[in-house]
Order: sequence, then structure tokens, then C-alpha cells
Amino acid sequence: MSTLALSMIVRDAEATLASCLESVRAAVDEIVIGDTGSSDSTPAIAARYGARFYSIPWENDFARARNLVLEQVRADWVLALDADEVLDEEGVCHLRSHLDNPGIAGYIVPIWNYVWRTADYLWDKPAQPNPGRLEAARRYPAYVEHENVRLFRRHPQIRFVGRIHETVGTCIQRAGLTLGRAAFIIHHFGLAATPEQQLEKHLRYLELSRLKAREMPGNAQAQFELGVELFKQPLRTQEALACFERARELDARLSPAWVFSALALMRLQRDAEALACLKRARGSSGSSALIAQTEGDAHYNLGDFDTACRAYGRALACPESTAEVESKLGLAEVRAGRTESGLGHLRRALEREPAASAHYDRLISALVWLNRLAEAAEVAEHKLKAIDPPPEAFLRAASLRARCGDWTRAIELLGTGLRRFPQAPRLQQALSELQAAEGCKKAELSETSTKVL
Repeated sequence: MSTLALSMIVRDAEATLASCLESVRAAVDEIVIGDTGSSDSTPAIAARYGARFYSIPWENDFARARNLVLEQVRADWVLALDADEVLDEEGVCHLRSHLDNPGIAGYIVPIWNYVWRTADYLWDKPAQPNPGRLEAARRYPAYVEHENVRLFRRHPQIRFVGRIHETVGTCIQRAGLTLGRAAFIIHHFGLAATPEQQLEKHLRYLELSRLKAREMPGNAQAQFELGVELFKQPLRTQEALACFERARELDARLSPAWVFSALALMRLQRDAEALACLKRARGSSGSSALIAQTEGDAHYNLGDFDTACRAYGRALACPESTAEVESKLGLAEVRAGRTESGLGHLRRALEREPAASAHYDRLISALVWLNRLAEAAEVAEHKLKAIDPPPEAFLRAASLRARCGDWTRAIELLGTGLRRFPQAPRLQQALSELQAAEGCKKAELSETSTKVL
């Protein structure tokens, strides 16, 4: 019977390591962990699960670190996980059955990356509604799937490649060995980390991506990955675009490079050029919800609302379409003159995702465009109750009430906002101006009454 090892690299993983190890302990014969410099209780947690624990140097190279751990594995097969990943019970049941196929050297495993918004993407992959397969993940509304070879034979030719976004799949294919597709899922929580954790990870990944791109100047994927990290910083959009262009030159069939080129061009307000890139992306991989949605965004920005409606309609027809697409379609239809249909889409998007701030903003914008200010004010106030609103949400709701002539309610909303955000200068300024304007109005009304009497 084939044996199985869990192989990991970790650092300061005390918050998640126990859950990871608990999820697979019944399925593996050994646990081998390489630690790159933990200062928390990670070593003690590993010891509780009987892991063989090694301190390994961190040399800004994920593949090198993982390969050092692989050298310590004794089992026939290797399962590679990160500390913020787990298997579900069904996956554990399926796991060992994969070890019995003599013709397979490794398995491509789907990885569900949980996110807080259904509008999120991982590269060009859209988020999907969370079906609640894993109890610990049910609080997340969506996940984005990607794939990697995470289950493979211990074999001298199978090693991780890539300083970042490392994989053994490249070595398996180069050796002429066969890959299968796994019947289990890895659940990953890293994308749902706090903003501070995500920023720290981004800065680390940006450094490693630069090194990888420098080491692999002829590799389109490496250039694309660097562009994606740069694109996360709006002020570096031009640098990101240069990386995407380089990736396209190296491999014109790399559809995500064309899509991200379009996204960068749109951020630079070059929407017509973005549409040309999206046409090439469709030629490389066919249409997708992201491509159609981005085409809709570009046409909307150019003021071509009818064409935007058609593009959003194509995106909405895709199996992976989201409420975000329906909301954008609704706003485009309103601007194109199809008022009731557009408002219907906008309201249905809110019904699908009642806690999505952008859906409220689009419905409010549509109603303001139609000069239905009282309805817009109602939606703006409903938004204050449905989400955790920023100061700007109180300011917008108050402004709409003031435009409707309901100054008393506008002042109440600003007061509520200031009780929540007492240091918000724009709310303080707006309240002072509105109170002064209301005082002037009352004085005018009083003077008029006196003259009448």
C-alpha cells in the first residue's frame, strides 16, 4: 500500500496551522514541516501533531524552500499544503484512492480561495457563490477557483519550480509523466485575510515577482505575474501595463495578459485601446464573463450605452456571471433610455446581494439621473442600514435629502454620521453649512411672514 506525506513550509502560522493539520491527520502517514523563522507557537503546534519539524533558511525562493522539505520526505506520495489551507471530510475520503493509479505521477487539484465579495477575481477567474461545502468557510459569500499540482509522487525528477507561484507541474510535464485530475478540493483562506495582512503579502510577493521576472526574462507568465502585483498599486499602472505588453510579446496566446492590459488602459482612461486588447483576448480564449463585462465597462466609459448593454448582456448570460454584472447592465440600460428594465436589473442585483455597497451606488446614480431624487434619498438611507457605511455614505444621503428640500432630515443624517465618525471633517463642514443655510431660510420665512401681517 502506498504511503502519503504532508509536506509544508510555514512561518508564524499559529493562527491556522492546527486547523490545517487536523483536517488531514487521518489521511497521511507522516507530516514534514519546514519552518523559515517562526517566532510564535508554530513549533509547539507542529509537535502536538507528531510532525518532523526542520528549520530551513529563507532565501526569497518558495520553490527552494519547498524542495528542502521534499528532501526529508520518506513516503511514496506527497500532499503539499499551506498553513491557511484545509481539506474537507469528503476530500479526505477521496484522497488515498488517488494513490493507487500506477500511470499517474501527480494530480491537478482545484483550490477554492475564499473571498468577501462575489465581484472579486483571481487574475481572470471570477468569484462563484459559496455552496457551503465546508462549515468553517460558510461565512464567506464566495470563492475563486484556481488549480495547481498539489498531490504527486516522491520522485527525483519532481521538484518545485518558480521563486513564487511555484509548481511541480512543470517538471512532471517536462519528464513526460502523466497528470490526472483530483476528485477533492483544497480550501484556502489566504485571500480573506485582513487588509494589513494582504498588504504585507503583496509587498513580499512584489519583491519575489521582480526577482522571478529578472531571472526568467523570456517567460511570459513571469512577466504577467509581476504586472499583476504592480497593478494592485494604482500609481504603478503604467509599469504594470509595460509588464503585460512584454508578456503579450512573449506569448500572444496568453489571454489574461490581454485582459489585464485592457484593465490597465481603462485605468489610464484609454478605453478605445482597451477594447482592441479585449478583442485579442476573445480571439485567444473565446469570450468570458470578465471579458464581456470589461467590454461593457469600456463602452460605458466612452458613452456608448447601447453597446455597453449588449456587452453586459453577454456577460450576464455566462454561467459565472455575478450580481455585479446585472447591476452594471441596469445602469447602462437607464442611461440608454430603457428606464424600467434598467431599474429592474438594478433592484434585482440588490436583492441578490443586499450588502454590496456598489449596487446601492449604481441604483442611486440611476435615480438621480432620472431626477427621481426622493427615491434616490430613500435608497441612500437604506444603504446606511444595510452595510457598514463610510462617512461619505452619510454625506450623500444628507445631500439628497437637502436637494429634496428636507433640510431637517439632512441635518439629522449628518448628526448621525458625526456621532459615528466624530473626526470626519467633510461631515462637520457639511453640517455647519447646512445649519447656516437653514438659519438663513428660516430668517427669510420669518421676514416674509412679518411683511404679510
